[in-house]
Amino acid sequence: MSLKDRAEARPDIAAGLAEDCHRILNEAETSFDAEMELARRLGAHVAEGHVTFGFWTPELLDHRVPDGDVFLELLAPEEDVDLTRASQTLRFERVYLPVARYEDRVFAAVSGLRIGTREDVGDFYALVWRDPEGAWHRILDPLAASLPYGAFAPAELYDVASMHRGRADEEYFRSLATEDGSAYKFGPPTNILQIHVPTATAGGTIASLNRRYQRLAERLANDMALEPADQLFLGYDAVQLLPVEPTTVYEDGHAFWEETDHEDGQVTVNLTRPDTTNWGYDVVIGGMATVNPVLLESGRPDELVDLAATLHTFPARPGTTQPPKRLILDVVFGHSDNQGLGALNAHFFAGPNMYGQNMAYKNPTVRAILLELQRRKVDFGADGVRVDGAQDFKWWDPTSQELKHDDEYLQQMADVEQCVAGTTYRPWFIFEDGRPWPQEDWELSSTYRAVVESQKDDDIFQWGPLTFAHNTPFIYTFWLSKFWRIQEMLTHGANWISGTANHDTLRRGTQVNPKLNINTRLGDTKMEILDKAYDNPAVAMLTCAALPGVPMDFLNARARASWGFIRNQDDLYGVKVVAEEAISLKWQVDEYSYSVPANFRRLKEMGFATREDLARFFEFLPALVEVTEYDLDEIARLLNVAEPKLAGPEHFSDATLKAVARAWMDDMHEYCNVSHSLPRLDSVQTDFMLAVRNFRRKRPWLRDNFKDGDHFDYIRPIDGRTVFTSLRNGPDGEQVYTVTHMEGGPTDDFDPVRLGIPGLDGFGWELALRTPGIGLDYVGGPIVLRDSMGLVFTRMPR
Repeated sequence: MSLKDRAEARPDIAAGLAEDCHRILNEAETSFDAEMELARRLGAHVAEGHVTFGFWTPELLDHRVPDGDVFLELLAPEEDVDLTRASQTLRFERVYLPVARYEDRVFAAVSGLRIGTREDVGDFYALVWRDPEGAWHRILDPLAASLPYGAFAPAELYDVASMHRGRADEEYFRSLATEDGSAYKFGPPTNILQIHVPTATAGGTIASLNRRYQRLAERLANDMALEPADQLFLGYDAVQLLPVEPTTVYEDGHAFWEETDHEDGQVTVNLTRPDTTNWGYDVVIGGMATVNPVLLESGRPDELVDLAATLHTFPARPGTTQPPKRLILDVVFGHSDNQGLGALNAHFFAGPNMYGQNMAYKNPTVRAILLELQRRKVDFGADGVRVDGAQDFKWWDPTSQELKHDDEYLQQMADVEQCVAGTTYRPWFIFEDGRPWPQEDWELSSTYRAVVESQKDDDIFQWGPLTFAHNTPFIYTFWLSKFWRIQEMLTHGANWISGTANHDTLRRGTQVNPKLNINTRLGDTKMEILDKAYDNPAVAMLTCAALPGVPMDFLNARARASWGFIRNQDDLYGVKVVAEEAISLKWQVDEYSYSVPANFRRLKEMGFATREDLARFFEFLPALVEVTEYDLDEIARLLNVAEPKLAGPEHFSDATLKAVARAWMDDMHEYCNVSHSLPRLDSVQTDFMLAVRNFRRKRPWLRDNFKDGDHFDYIRPIDGRTVFTSLRNGPDGEQVYTVTHMEGGPTDDFDPVRLGIPGLDGFGWELALRTPGIGLDYVGGPIVLRDSMGLVFTRMPR
């Protein structure tokens, strides 16, 4: 049946929604209370026998659009849409239906629509209005439940309830229900694995990642031997995904939804499966309630529910116990890329910033919609939320003429209640907040406690000082220079995320000038140095066996895979971004890696046959970007006259420079995939890293701050090396003693348990962990420790 024949407007229901809006706005105690209630009604909602639609449309008032020029637009493909195809051209039937309005809200209700599910693609929709010249303008739904063609295309009508019906982790959520019906509150896990979905598996999708965990679950349940590739994913209580929201699209190039041949009641649409590469943080706010279609193998948001269920039902080895794995979502509401101006109305924004646009947090409607987007996203079944860039949530105070941090909004984020499988709960929250960043002295002046100290919950976490972006553990004296921060961790670290290997620190590490004072004891090549710096056994031992907080590892770092700022959508500034990233070639790509046929195939096709060819081009490019003040025509002219002639395109131009930049981003995205590193994993290293994680998981009390009787210091005199010693006393009387060689030359021959540290005296110490490089025959006594070596001893009271 055609869309025209089956879609029936329900003006009575739409009018009722508009009247409810009128009542709520007039009767609510505050405007924000009203907006919070109304936000629940925005977007598309499947009801009994019909679907309701709600839009916030202040732009219609701005343009003085009369009611007769506003319609709900419905689009139905005349053939089946295959969301797994790279491209297809289909005819869509289009119908315009009337709406009901109240002030800046528009409502519609329709029966007879096709609802999307895991198996079927639903009808598409948007709001449209006609201007006095007869031109049509489309208003997209920022709260859409499914966006198969991205945030800049019409949304798919989707049955959200069907995603949750019969989910495999229903019992997990039901077990959390409280007797008095109050919301269950999640606390912190013991440790976290941070994952970038597109580079985590060869498939690069959430479904592919889910299959990886399902395979691990089967192997554990059957008590099978673990391979190094398995060990990377195990020993963690939680999985934190880098943002899975829709991101920016190509600035110049094809759209994923491209309309041609408009006819009365029909339109031809060229559909392209979204294929951008992005590290996840370039969001446009629109679409934050659903999943980036680039990450969906099937094009169905159900994949995120499936992953949550697999984690929540993850088994332990027979005869052992292990809590279910939790899912943590990384959300980005502190800014929008400038492309967001094309996805949302202008009232969402408060002006430009270094990332794009500030959000208008003081606008009660915007505030409520952002919180509603968060609620709908976490309702996929996440146990925790990590808030990116919390220091960027600001508002302009006209009285003081300055930007102020919106800590009230951060508290409101943490107060949002979720409901999955009938259970109401509040997730655990992590805030990344380095205020007063970007103030020049932020590394010195930031306390990393601003949010922890302002919120009412005592389990709110922040990224700690060794986890924040600008940490380079491969520069000599790093650990001694950061000792003052480590001392802060001893007293405040219980509510910090700890560890030095995450998406931000690894990225910053690849941008360091190799001519600085690099710790060459970490490896023979720059690649080896970088890999070991962020997958360092002594650092893991220090983090897991000594320091407070919740340790977090980045999968790419643990796999010794590459990583960087990956984004192939830029046209205007793409060449500049690549110039800034060019130095990573020195850190992450050697001649052999470049020569592998599957690696850097696009750049090779453009004429950069060898790493040396590309390295020479990358010596020129950053310098020319700076001296020409990013004049692409002048950069191209100077590259063309270089002697001897540069490898690459026969002739450099504005267009070829942009093509090279795109090729670098696409090639690097493929090069960073963890699957390429799995055959090279060292089983001794992965064995140890899993053992040290399990050591921490068996002793959750190590998360607490140091207490009287605990000890942390470095061995004095320095004598050309930094060696940390730590003694922790557990609530059951167990003592954990850790010695880690962080940098510098070897120690003299010494007995670690005879250093005269208070509380260390006596007998009964047993070796619990030794880093790779220390012989299996060592169980105690005198030893020489070298860079990246460490020991953990334990003792129980007699």
